[in-house]
Amino acid sequence: MTAELYRVNGPAAFWRLMAEPQPTEAEWATSIQSAAALLPLGVQGADIDALLQQTLGEGQFGREHWELSFARKMYYRVKPVLPRRFTRGLRRLQRSAAASDSPLGWPVESRYAQFLWSAIGGLLAGTKRQSVPFIHFWPAGHKFAFVLTHDVETAEGQEHVQALADLEMNYGFRSSFNFVPERYRLDHELINALRARGFEVGVHGLKHDGKLFSSRAEFMRRATRINQYLKDLDAVGFRAPFMHRQPEWMQALDIEYDLSFFDTDPYEPIPGGTMSIWPFEIGRFVELPYTLVQDYTLTAVLGETTPRIWLEKVDFIETYWGLALVNSHPDYLKDPANWRLYEQFLQAMRRRTGPYWHALPREVARWWRGRRQASRLELLPGAVVGIISLEPGRGGTGISISQPPDG
Repeated sequence: MTAELYRVNGPAAFWRLMAEPQPTEAEWATSIQSAAALLPLGVQGADIDALLQQTLGEGQFGREHWELSFARKMYYRVKPVLPRRFTRGLRRLQRSAAASDSPLGWPVESRYAQFLWSAIGGLLAGTKRQSVPFIHFWPAGHKFAFVLTHDVETAEGQEHVQALADLEMNYGFRSSFNFVPERYRLDHELINALRARGFEVGVHGLKHDGKLFSSRAEFMRRATRINQYLKDLDAVGFRAPFMHRQPEWMQALDIEYDLSFFDTDPYEPIPGGTMSIWPFEIGRFVELPYTLVQDYTLTAVLGETTPRIWLEKVDFIETYWGLALVNSHPDYLKDPANWRLYEQFLQAMRRRTGPYWHALPREVARWWRGRRQASRLELLPGAVVGIISLEPGRGGTGISISQPPDG
């Protein structure tokens, strides 16, 4: 089943060419086979389904990738009684080993992007086309999408949500807040006020105890309750605590989108990454991978005091018309130093030159699925035509993408 979950995400669906005649499957297969040489050595496969399962499906990390080790499971049993200073020190001790052991680049992993660019370049060259129109990646031809998300892990974090929402509104931004329904008493008055102000609400696991994915049976039991909370909160988005994840089990969730995966991150309990800086579909839902390192990792693990790493990654994402999605926590942003860093990031993004699409995660998920499904441009509100041009001398990518004349 795993390969089937990713089948709709091939290069043809990614590029959404509008030229007639459409390239044949054989023409696509030839360009994909050539471009696949750019992917990591661990990505093996004779066709696009295998390549997607190895990259987006994280199959390159082995069959046991989604399973927590015995030591990790025991850690989550005792974690509630451990001082935060101890757990933070443990993460810092693991920092060097985590980065050096990862087969993916960090904070930038460019090879999947290069693969897609090479695939379309090879297709144009192979079909003797100099340029081709396509449905642009984002509404109005924006350079990239920018999404702010937050996980509210504790009651104390929930108390800080209002101040964080005020800060973002001051800079013209809106975000999503994901709440843990059975760890603390949900403040429904706060949740309703967030929605009234243009924010979004999602669900963040069930108890945040590290046991959601302890077994398939346990996940299915909890999924029933999670689905009820999604319905009660009128929420369409989900993120798993600790970025634990299992794509096949998660098909049981009644969601439009998920936020539990990432493009590259060696510092998570299940490290690895999908290599994608764009949304993609996993079976019944759209995945919005976080592409900017989480705030806790940035500050507590890496010791950063400025948003430098975030902003440099945004530069890379803009180069490839991707999705800049960050996950931060009201619980950690209570710290004045972390608050200053996050505000500096918002200030920098507010001043950023060049158009980007700032949107809520549900808007991005619906757009991305709608872009794949639209049979005609006029069926996708906000869609415009872009032009992909073959430029053999363009050092590396071989193509350029033109913005719309009014972009």
